[in-house]
Amino acid sequence: MVCGAALAALTAVPAQARDAERSAPHWEAKDTGTTAVRFRGLAAVSRDTAWLAGTGGTVLRTTDGGDSWRNVSPPGAGDLQFRDVEAFDARRAVVLAIGEGEASRVYRTDDGGATWTESFRNTDPRAFYDCMTFFDRRHGLAMSDPVEGKFRILSTSDGGRSWTVLPDDGMPAALEGEAGFAASGQCLVSAGPKDVWLATGGAARARVLHSADRGLTWTATDTPVPAGDPARGVFALAFRDRAHGLAVGGDYRPDQASPRAAARTGDGGATWRPAATPVHAYRSGVAWLPHSRTAALAVGPTGTDLTTDGGRTWRTVDTGSYDTVDCTPDLGCWAAGERGRVARLESGTGMWVLGR
Repeated sequence: MVCGAALAALTAVPAQARDAERSAPHWEAKDTGTTAVRFRGLAAVSRDTAWLAGTGGTVLRTTDGGDSWRNVSPPGAGDLQFRDVEAFDARRAVVLAIGEGEASRVYRTDDGGATWTESFRNTDPRAFYDCMTFFDRRHGLAMSDPVEGKFRILSTSDGGRSWTVLPDDGMPAALEGEAGFAASGQCLVSAGPKDVWLATGGAARARVLHSADRGLTWTATDTPVPAGDPARGVFALAFRDRAHGLAVGGDYRPDQASPRAAARTGDGGATWRPAATPVHAYRSGVAWLPHSRTAALAVGPTGTDLTTDGGRTWRTVDTGSYDTVDCTPDLGCWAAGERGRVARLESGTGMWVLGR
């Protein structure tokens, strides 16, 4: 497990000297070759391989740690807004385009983006798909904002090659104005073979919905993250197992404060506790650090926050703008955002200390 003390070097005090700063984990920018695309979709496969999905129907892929990027965008997708990408390896990936009606689509590739197949196109003008997640290489879900008063769930059992709308009998009623936020591809996340969580906002209360049977039945729980406005709520979730999760969000408007915009759970989302020291501003993405029980990163347009105590306290460690973050078991963490920004977490001396 990544030692919290080593990660805390991100915020080393001046007395700890320049050597500590050089060896501390830090974001290292990777040139994607574009400043015109906002990447809210990110799938980290390894330290070498990552997929990006963004505005203008753009999909990029790297297999050399970000030294070079290949534009593998689906043909004819220039008018679409990709907000989520889920990748199984360097060749197989699924991307989600958001929007009302037919703007919501899913594409899949099996050859590294050389060719794509459109596997779903929404034909219901009331639906607006936000996020998707996969339990394994075959089984996955996508979620839409409420239709007829309930969140709509789309299911696949063949790796995203085909999709079916699930019955909504087991879905609780949505609150007035409640919706998901397509800000980072992390409003729908899973852990293990069957557990999945859905983050909401825009209503009087910000909630997290949990299903333990791949989306057939759900329970809804209030979180302490402030809501009460269409721009406020929980924007991103991360679960390191089926019990321990983090929620971040706030108010995405840059002129509005985002107090109490972080929460944690230790019981699979049945209850949520506010962070004693929350993230310092609106955060749209969150990820547990590899092999750690206590360390995680949260990102947003104004910076990156770090927790080393399981979400009880957070502190800002970087002021760069990122929308989404994702980590891999081989100690690879990636972040992406506006103006083509992409970075990988690096350490000057390779300092990833393992321990409890």
